[in-house]
Amino acid sequence: MTTTNKHFATFTLLFAASTWGFVWFPYRLLQQAGIDGAVASFYTYLIATVIGCVFCWRHGGRLFRQPRSILWLALAAGWTNLAYVLAVIDGEVLRVMLLFYLSPLWTLLLAHCWLKERSGPWGMSSIALSLVGAFIMLWQPNAGWPVPQNRAEWLGLSAGMAFALANVLTRRSVELSLRAKCLSVWMGVTAVSFIFMLLTGLPPFLPQPLLAAHWLMLSGIGVLLTIATAAVQYGLTHTPVTRASVIFLFELVVAALTSYWLAHEAMELREWLGGSLIIVAAVLAAKAGEA
Repeated sequence: MTTTNKHFATFTLLFAASTWGFVWFPYRLLQQAGIDGAVASFYTYLIATVIGCVFCWRHGGRLFRQPRSILWLALAAGWTNLAYVLAVIDGEVLRVMLLFYLSPLWTLLLAHCWLKERSGPWGMSSIALSLVGAFIMLWQPNAGWPVPQNRAEWLGLSAGMAFALANVLTRRSVELSLRAKCLSVWMGVTAVSFIFMLLTGLPPFLPQPLLAAHWLMLSGIGVLLTIATAAVQYGLTHTPVTRASVIFLFELVVAALTSYWLAHEAMELREWLGGSLIIVAAVLAAKAGEA
């Protein structure tokens, strides 16, 4: 892989991280307009799927002959994106994202248990720091065990686990084309969102009437996520998973700025300390992946 391609892969991951660090805000605006996060996810990713099919129609026959790994990737990516959206809509954005970014810990554990890769000293240090950071951030006096305190935080944690699984599957599925990986993500989120709506009794129809601004917002998010998904899949295909996990941390920078400016959210010193340890752990995880 040439240096230019490596730089471009890094750029695509930074672009995707910036997108996800900001996209919580329009989703939250849509919820305030009466559009539930699962319904908004379904329609925005349906738009992304339609756009993707338009660009991939010449390869349609080939896409339907993909191996079974594409199904697992679709399910993992589907829950990652849906759970993430639901979490950042209802919870404190930065706390949710820090729980989400325990994903390098899950990546190392998956690599150790599934791929039989040794974690080594860097990996073990990363695991220990991740757990200590999560303990500090989640611990509250007289609140029992230091675990996520509400539905949004549990969703953020589960999204990070699914994200780690999706990253490993993307990296391992060398037989899948970039188009197939992208379509599996778009269709996966659409399908998982629809199933979630059925199971929770949400009406799968948009409330009427919607303002033109809301239709424009749904379409804009759909287009942006189409580009961001392609950027993620390209970046992950050309970047080691653990290195990509560190690059994705740029999302926290964008989220911290946007949540402070747009939602006036701020974290306590204890939460900053725990979050800082999680970030350091992610960097050590990258060292473990390169070792």
